[in-house]
Amino acid sequence: MIYKVLYQKDKIVNPRRETTQTLYMEADNVVQARALVEQNTPYNIELIQELTGNSLKYEQEHADFKLTAFGQTDSED
Repeated sequence: MIYKVLYQKDKIVNPRRETTQTLYMEADNVVQARALVEQNTPYNIELIQELTGNSLKYEQEHADFKLTAFGQTDSED
């Protein structure tokens, strides 16, 4: 499954909407997605959203859509 992760760069600074960033990743479930991000980054996770159907298609067409693979190079879809 593909997940959209909204995050802040670090956990020290107070979150602000203007500094929220996004990454896209593959994982078996939302728990695994959260664990991978927490183990591999210092990010403050705000939201993890599963993308399917029209939502996934929209993100692929309208966003800077690149899958993040921790421990591997990024790949475009």
